[in-house]
Amino acid sequence: MKRDVAVIPFGDDEIIIACDNSGAIGMKPLDAVPASYEMVAYYSFRVAWMECVAAGAVPFSVVIQNFCGNNAWPLLMVGVKKGMKELGINELPITGSTETNFTLMQSVVGMTVLGKRRKKEEQSITDANQLKVAIIGRPLVGSEVIDQKDEIAPLELFQWFCEQEEVMAVLPVGSKGVLVELELLFAEQSLCVNSEIDMRKSSGPSTCFIVVYKQAINEKIEKKSGVWFHVVNIRNMKDCPN
Repeated sequence: MKRDVAVIPFGDDEIIIACDNSGAIGMKPLDAVPASYEMVAYYSFRVAWMECVAAGAVPFSVVIQNFCGNNAWPLLMVGVKKGMKELGINELPITGSTETNFTLMQSVVGMTVLGKRRKKEEQSITDANQLKVAIIGRPLVGSEVIDQKDEIAPLELFQWFCEQEEVMAVLPVGSKGVLVELELLFAEQSLCVNSEIDMRKSSGPSTCFIVVYKQAINEKIEKKSGVWFHVVNIRNMKDCPN
């Protein structure tokens, strides 16, 4: 399955580069969404890390692009380290740069996570009728991320899913929404999809993710996911009722 990452050949391995950015979210007077820089960095790290791991890579470095001023840098570092602690990561080199020549009127932060994986062929998942699909968490964006934080899928839960051999795919959902991710995942099929979750709504900083698995482990998946579990009914178009 093709992810929104750069893939760079590196001997027998591949370097995976995943990025995220946020604008007008922070502590400047003209920001659209007031938020601490610790929170901004945490969620940007979350998105880039999830994309990197979803591509099958093991992250080895983080790069921060800071346009919020020198005073923001320590708080951005705290946010990244909060994410690392949640994941049980002790060492992950962090570097970056701060714009100090000019002062921006609104906050801007970029985040890059670099990882490495063994070379592999990208594949689409076939036969949707034989698989179960669920959304873990709920798509949220902007101030919803602050106001409805209990609906956000925990980062460590995403990590747990990525470690399960029985799970066929784990995909973070971004600004394009759940439906676009499913169409990329089942690229060779025409689908009909329904769920109580809004399929087209932006998931902001990947507040939810998609899991694809076989029916046999459905009980295990539901139990582990708890309140964050949302069913998605998905079928090949030819098998859907008119």
